[in-house]
Amino acid sequence: MTTEWLCALGVGVLLDLCLGDPHWMPHPVRLMGTLIGALEKGLRSLFPATPAGEKRAGVVLVTAVLVLSTGAPALLLWICGLFSTVLRFVVESWMCYQLMAAKSLYVESARVQRALEAGDLPLARRRVSMIVGRDTEKLDEAGVAKAAVETVAENTSDGVIAPLFYMALGGPVLGFFYKAVNTMDSMVGYQNEKYLHFGRCAAKLDDVMNFIPARLSALLMILAAGLTGHSPRRAARIWRRDRRKHKSPNSAQTEAVCAGALGLELAGDAYYFGKRVKKPAIGDPVRPIEPKDIGRAGRLMFVTELLSLLVCGGGMALLILSMGQR
Repeated sequence: MTTEWLCALGVGVLLDLCLGDPHWMPHPVRLMGTLIGALEKGLRSLFPATPAGEKRAGVVLVTAVLVLSTGAPALLLWICGLFSTVLRFVVESWMCYQLMAAKSLYVESARVQRALEAGDLPLARRRVSMIVGRDTEKLDEAGVAKAAVETVAENTSDGVIAPLFYMALGGPVLGFFYKAVNTMDSMVGYQNEKYLHFGRCAAKLDDVMNFIPARLSALLMILAAGLTGHSPRRAARIWRRDRRKHKSPNSAQTEAVCAGALGLELAGDAYYFGKRVKKPAIGDPVRPIEPKDIGRAGRLMFVTELLSLLVCGGGMALLILSMGQR
């Protein structure tokens, strides 16, 4: 089974690189989002609107989403296996493909770059608002480019490397477990009045799940910096200095590497839901940011993904071989 899901992972990564995420195609993460939204509404009506009540509701949310999000794919793969190992492999490969987001992230960020290069700032703002959580209405050209680079850098870890890491360890079922945690964090893990207590369980679990993948992503991105013509030495230096400059223990890991590799200053204050949030800067302003930096961050992401596939997939394959020889 382990060999099977490693092969399925390779096929899934290849499909993602070729096809991306067509908007017309039903996607499991969108289904997760619908489930989370419906459960949140129901749970808020069942539990008292107190800190303790919201925390309990948040725990129930996490439990229910994880059971449904992992139980459904596990059941589907089991049923497929009853009919044919080939059918199970095809479905497993499709699941792995659906859990990867490298191509879609690159495509959406490239649309922001094209709008900036065409001089259409309002369009660039609208396009970047599709891939970032901050307010974008008042961003200037540099702000839009910075927001796009930051989201590519951060999502290299939780949108690409982390799913790949968990699928290498436990196949698409473990991949769906991770994706459910990450989706809950992106929807209810905010530290604001509405979600501070309700989303605490989801946010803490996301921190735990991303702890190893974020650091693996950062180390591999340092190698990727050298392979893409950037400075791995500066990337490593900025990573060591700035990797903790975020409330999350994981979010600044790849962002710091990307800032160092490209010679940019990222992060800093930003507006969320109309409120200014003070955040420390990451990196040094060796040069001003430009639209082409969005594409450079995307290339860093792809090379990091390839290195991760080699490390995670190769590591698991060697482990299987060593166990088989005992």
